Amino acid sequence: MSSLAEAAREEWVSTWAFAHRNIIMARRNVFFLFELTFWPGVAMLSHGLLTRFLDLTPQMTAFILVGTVALSAVQVCQLDVAYAVLFDVWSKSMKHQFLAPIGVRHLTTGSWLIGVIRGLIVFTILAVLARTTFGFDALQGGPGPLAVFLLGCFLMAWIIGVAVCALVMLFGTRAEATAWASANLVLLLAGIYYPVSVLPESVGVLSAAVPLTYFLDAYRSHFGFPSMSAAPVSIGLSLSILYLVLSHWGFVVAVRRTRRSGLLLRMSE
Repeated sequence: MSSLAEAAREEWVSTWAFAHRNIIMARRNVFFLFELTFWPGVAMLSHGLLTRFLDLTPQMTAFILVGTVALSAVQVCQLDVAYAVLFDVWSKSMKHQFLAPIGVRHLTTGSWLIGVIRGLIVFTILAVLARTTFGFDALQGGPGPLAVFLLGCFLMAWIIGVAVCALVMLFGTRAEATAWASANLVLLLAGIYYPVSVLPESVGVLSAAVPLTYFLDAYRSHFGFPSMSAAPVSIGLSLSILYLVLSHWGFVVAVRRTRRSGLLLRMSE
C-alpha cells in the first residue's frame, strides 16, 4: 500500500507542477481577463442581441446561446492545454521540459485542470449574463444534464489541446495558429449554431465523428429539441475516450520524432 501511495503522490506532484505553472503564467498574462471576460462576454452579447433582432422564440434563442456557451468554454479550456507546449516554445526552453522525469500525461492533465477551472469561470459569467439579459436559463434541464454538457465541452477541449501540442512539436512555431483555429473548425462541424442536419452529407459524416456533436444534441434536448441519437451521451463519451487515447499517443510519437530530428534543440536555447 505504501508503494502505491508513493506512486500516486509522485503522479500528483508531477501533474500539479504543470497546473501550478499555468496559474503563474496566467497571472503574468495581461490578456488573462480578456480571455475570461471580454471575448466571451462580447460573444454572448452579440449573439443574444442578434436573436432579439431576428425576433427568435425563447426556444431558438436557447439553441443559439447554448452554442455560444460551448464555444467559449472549449476555447478557453483548450488554450490552457495548448499553452503547456506554447509557453516553452515562446520562452525557448522546450528541451528543459522534456529533460525532467515527466510524461506527456502530466503535462496535459495538469494544464487541463486549470483550463477546466477557467472554463467554469467563463461559463458562470456567461450563464449569469444570459439569464439576466436574454432570459436564458442554463439550468433549465437540471444540474445533471448541465454537468454532462460541460464535461463534454472540457473533454473536447482536452482533445483539441493535445492535438495542438503534437502539431507544435512536429512543425514548431509554424503550427501556432492551430491553437486558435482548430477549436473553431471542430465547433463548426459540431453544429454550434445550427443542427448538423443542415450540413452537406459529406460534411455530416465528419460531424458524426465529433464528440461535441452528441453533447450539444443531448443538452439541447432539454430545451425542447428532438435528439438525433438514441444515446448521445454514451456515444460522446466513447468517442472522447478514444480520441484522448489517440491524441496522447500522437503527442508521444511527436515528441520522439522531434528529438530524433533535432527540432527539440532548435526550439530551445
